[in-house]
Amino acid sequence: MSLSAMPPNTPMPANASTPLEDPSVYLDDPNRKLLEIDTDTRQGPVVFRWLTLGMEYLIGAILVALIVSVSCNVVGRSLFNYSLPWADELARMLFIWLVFIGAAAAFSRYEHIAVDALVRRLPLRVAHMLYLLQHLIITILMSVMIWGGYQVLTRSSGRSAIMGIPLSVLSLSLVLCVTFIAAVSLWRMWVSLNVIRQPEQER
Repeated sequence: MSLSAMPPNTPMPANASTPLEDPSVYLDDPNRKLLEIDTDTRQGPVVFRWLTLGMEYLIGAILVALIVSVSCNVVGRSLFNYSLPWADELARMLFIWLVFIGAAAAFSRYEHIAVDALVRRLPLRVAHMLYLLQHLIITILMSVMIWGGYQVLTRSSGRSAIMGIPLSVLSLSLVLCVTFIAAVSLWRMWVSLNVIRQPEQER
């Protein structure tokens, strides 16, 4: 007798294996599929796909450089009782770039933490109304950060104490990050608007 044909209160046999649920049921939101950027399935504008892929390679390179920089200082202090004066400064700068480039790439991949228990249960049109509001707010916030970052970038004339790198390089990472996020948000707003107008054509 199959498991589906058993009465509701019948105890499960000891050797019966319970079917495992697909975890994508809980991780993937079917309503936002149209808004995702995927380099494997070539979904989303080609510019955003290539920029996302480039940022991911850049993140890997920065991470390797960060590990090498910190490791050189650890080895130097432990074995030779000597530390490289520029290593800590370089590590701080690399970490700042890693954070901002990683934030932009994660936003492109829809990998930031979000509570979607409600929106994934809504009809497609209503869900995209919320997505439109969400990305409108994000675009406004990113526009404010672009303006503020640009002001800091143009007025920053100092250099780092040891390596002499212009401090505007740090502000540049912020401006690039929020500009990319704003551009992706505008594209997602356009997609959501099309879904709200004609939801049956986007299924």
